[in-house]
Amino acid sequence: MASQFPDDFKCPISLEIMSDPVILPSGHTFDRPNIQRWLDAGHRTCPLTKLPLPEHPSLIPNHALRSLISNYTLPSPAQLHNNQLPHQSQSQPNQQPQTLIATLTSAASSLDSKLESLDQLNRLSKRDAAFRAKLTESGAVAAVLKCVDSDEPSLQEKALTLLLNVSLDDDNKVGLVAEGAIARVVAVLQGGSPNSRAVAATMLTSLAVVEVNKATIGSYPYAIRALVSLLRDGKGREKKEAATALYAICSFPDNRRRAVECGAVSILIRIADSGLERAVEVLGLLAKSKDGREEMQRFSGCVRILVRVLENGSSRGVQYALLTLSSLCHFSEKMCVEARKEGVLAICVRLVEDDNEKIRKNASYLIQVLDGNHSMI
Repeated sequence: MASQFPDDFKCPISLEIMSDPVILPSGHTFDRPNIQRWLDAGHRTCPLTKLPLPEHPSLIPNHALRSLISNYTLPSPAQLHNNQLPHQSQSQPNQQPQTLIATLTSAASSLDSKLESLDQLNRLSKRDAAFRAKLTESGAVAAVLKCVDSDEPSLQEKALTLLLNVSLDDDNKVGLVAEGAIARVVAVLQGGSPNSRAVAATMLTSLAVVEVNKATIGSYPYAIRALVSLLRDGKGREKKEAATALYAICSFPDNRRRAVECGAVSILIRIADSGLERAVEVLGLLAKSKDGREEMQRFSGCVRILVRVLENGSSRGVQYALLTLSSLCHFSEKMCVEARKEGVLAICVRLVEDDNEKIRKNASYLIQVLDGNHSMI
């Protein structure tokens, strides 16, 4: 069954479809259970490149790829036998990329014909890395970016989705930035439809897989501010994708300062309190910066909200709530006092027995901080 999926959807270790794709510092994506076993066995090299990894390598969720996998529709056996894609009838064969792109650029093309061309390009590019390469080589990106500039929401959204498909390949991520993708994406974040804004945020997450793009996105005028605004004003999916993009971008230290300056901390704390745990992941990163910690200390009830995540959150939410509290308490005796008052120590004593190794480790460290056995810096 897995052979019917694009190779990009398969873990390089197991060759099975990934259920929880994560990105190593080397930039390559693996399924979390497989790469975690590799790391737990003591390996500190990338399984693909053999290049060295940090002692404690971070595993960044590849939400863009996960979304593509979850939305992928397998062709039926009959369609496979006839070499036919889903939603494609025998009376509508696939056109060549040049023909489809020409439709996008022609002033005489109707909106419906442009939408149909984008639909075909999206179906083909989602499945086939060679087709994505052919698209970029043919100069299609410039034509698609013009569609992103459109005031027509459906055209804009489908064009953004195509760019997201193209960005699956790491070689294309830097090229897309060079062709001006960030400017278009930020413009959509500021004024697009809700669906387009969500896809635009996912696009930034995908581009940020490449380390140099994190710095480029962060330094781009209004990029982080637009994500923070989407986090504040957007609906469910928009908030989730904005938080995911901030998480990817803020692994670059300078971007943490920028996010704090844009007012991200108070928004993230409120959203975390409403149940969006991805906000806690971003807080864990921002707590690594002095400015971020100071903003969290100024927010009344921050510790209490993080305690609620410890008591009711998922394993990942608990893990990042522990990290955030550790950073806050490590640098502030006042936060230590507040954490003890909120019962954090007793919670951590329970969590050191948790099945999750990272939770056990983070809880143990926080206990040391609260007990005063860790020197203040």
